Amino acid sequence: MNRRHFLQSTLAVSFLDAVLSTNTPAQSFPSSLQELPNMNTTKPILIAADPFAVTLKNALSVHLKEKGYEVIDLGATQDKEIPYFESAPNVCKTIQSGKADQAILLCGTGMGMSIVANRFTGIVASVVESVFAAKMCRVINNANVLCLGAMIWGDWMAKEAVDVFLATKFTEGLEPLADFLKDAEKKVEAIRDKN
Repeated sequence: MNRRHFLQSTLAVSFLDAVLSTNTPAQSFPSSLQELPNMNTTKPILIAADPFAVTLKNALSVHLKEKGYEVIDLGATQDKEIPYFESAPNVCKTIQSGKADQAILLCGTGMGMSIVANRFTGIVASVVESVFAAKMCRVINNANVLCLGAMIWGDWMAKEAVDVFLATKFTEGLEPLADFLKDAEKKVEAIRDKN
């Protein structure tokens, strides 16, 4: 079986097991990610927005703090405008320094933040438009920066995406492909180093 077919069948089986399983009582599955335990981390979560996405950033900051995370805001505020091409580098340099491992970047579509962030060595920024993509950018690409667009995401779904992103581990659920995915990660980073 090739990787594409394996991935498709694995994802389908995992989804069906979780949603349609008759062997597991429904009450054993959280009805939403808000029921997942607080996911404290030893390092803070960085967050930044351009002026367009400050409201969504504020909602996500409150949500993360309620989950027990330390949140460091390096972006625009209601009183201070910082464009995406200045706040994204601040976040990426902080990750490169080792003071944080993950970040959430927000702008109108998420794309501007993603473009800037991906210029930095060691940063894998993924702009996503679904909770599923927020999970899979961690599983497949080991993304360490989640980029969201305030024009696209409502507060509730953005919170779900952030929770999934922070709770998911690289290769989780795709362990048979772990060697391939880890090798791919190194090869992608090597491409950046060459160019």
